Amino acid sequence: MTQDVEMKDHQTPSQSVSSSVPSTLQHLKEIASVIETGSYAKEIRRIMRAIRLTMGLRRKLTASVLSAFLNFALVPGSDVHARLSGFVPKEGEHDMEVDTATSVTQTPAKHVLPELEIYCYLLVLLFLIDQKKYNEAKDCSSASIARVKSLNRRTLDVLASRLYFYYSYSYELTGDLAEIRGNLLALHRIATLRHDELGQETLLNLLLRNYLHYNLYDQAEKLRSKAPRFEAHSNQQFCRYLFYLGKIRTIQLEYTDAKESLLQAARKAPVAAQGFRILCNKWAILVRLLLGEIPERTTFMQKGMEKALRPYFELTNAVRIGDLELFRAVAEKFAGTFSADRTNNLIVRLRHNVIRTGLRNISISYSRISLVDVAKKLRLDSANPVADAESIVAKAIRDGAIDATLDHANGWVVSKETGDIYSTTEPQLAFNSRIAFCLNMHNEAVRALRFPPNTHKEKEGAEKRRERQQQEQELAQHIAEEDDDDF
Repeated sequence: MTQDVEMKDHQTPSQSVSSSVPSTLQHLKEIASVIETGSYAKEIRRIMRAIRLTMGLRRKLTASVLSAFLNFALVPGSDVHARLSGFVPKEGEHDMEVDTATSVTQTPAKHVLPELEIYCYLLVLLFLIDQKKYNEAKDCSSASIARVKSLNRRTLDVLASRLYFYYSYSYELTGDLAEIRGNLLALHRIATLRHDELGQETLLNLLLRNYLHYNLYDQAEKLRSKAPRFEAHSNQQFCRYLFYLGKIRTIQLEYTDAKESLLQAARKAPVAAQGFRILCNKWAILVRLLLGEIPERTTFMQKGMEKALRPYFELTNAVRIGDLELFRAVAEKFAGTFSADRTNNLIVRLRHNVIRTGLRNISISYSRISLVDVAKKLRLDSANPVADAESIVAKAIRDGAIDATLDHANGWVVSKETGDIYSTTEPQLAFNSRIAFCLNMHNEAVRALRFPPNTHKEKEGAEKRRERQQQEQELAQHIAEEDDDDF
């Protein structure tokens, strides 16, 4: 019995290896049939379903499977087949024999659909990026974009949008993102002329990412403001657009709009896109700190984000306390993290908020305090800390950060008595912001509802149905009355 068990254990790996290649290839063939059906029926949802299935098979793609699928989907000896086969590395002779055996049984089609051809480009491009062959991925993506330009079919819009993304991503991985900016602008113009709204969304986000990668915020804002806007077709692209809009608004000191865009992007992002949600939360935390707000502790304790948001938690703690020395220590400790996140510029802006928070704590604690003590408590390290403290206090009083008066003759800061906050308009403003947030969420949920096609035409059918039911009820009542008369 033990020998039989051992033999079974030895056989299972060989069986799994031999069955893995045909199963993946069979899945790809089924996806190809879905694309063909969607192309002939002009149903975009089938093309989208094919792409979703492909992303599930992405990690199972191998060179042998890919070459076998190319032999199945494309005409052997054609220019497209030769070009794409050149990007796929050759494996062992045994694997190639298995692939040719499976591909010979399938007779290639005489005419290859453009959708299937572009899908083959997408498969090869995904394989090259996963294999870290970025230079070959650049060549493959450039060839695919040249082919897409010559095609004008609405069933290609979904596949083309994915190719646009990986086209930009392959150049970003090699550090040559600036080379394709002109080509992306030309593609966006073509997509606009062809009324390809999904392509416009994707290309606009790619152009914004291109500009923001090189800190060209003014050009990004000019493009964003002049680009045509319409209802979002892809939730992923809309989330990316909100994130880029939030970054632009943050750099332009429009913190309120930036906060709304960043929080909305983090809320709408899929749960699986954890890296994107972490990045949105990092920028949203800094924007809230620049607005004078302190994020809740639950923001930093989200599942899977504790480690990534730890530097920003310590930074928030320093801002909340108003300790300038602690703020400097945190900024120096996590300088590498802030540099990698490209948030150094925002960290520098936070220094003024730390000083203002410290001043607010001092004005609450002391009814009267000298400027010398204010400079000591704020730990100002300038050449003339008393004069700096005086100017800082004067500016805080003018901006309304603290409710106090400055006695220049005696060098004092006299705080006024704090009144009842419920006698002010702050509770009303807080409730107003919450109500506006709930109404906005309700309106977005209503816009996201899906209705069956030709709903406006079904109103007449409903009225006729109601009249028919009324007539049937009257007829039934009339028959019942006649039956009663018979009795």
